[in-house]
Amino acid sequence: MAWTTPRQDPDRSRRRLQLLAELAGARAVRQRSRPQRQRTERLRQLIATRRRVTG
Repeated sequence: MAWTTPRQDPDRSRRRLQLLAELAGARAVRQRSRPQRQRTERLRQLIATRRRVTG
């Protein structure tokens, strides 16, 4: 019996590539939003510290 490689369904392959691209895009957005979140948290801490010192 000869070994043959199964041919991939082109539609399935296209959907898989599209899904991977969407996941990569979502990952990039999350990584971009993290620094903003960290800056916001740091600013809140500074405001709270200042209120304690002046209050």
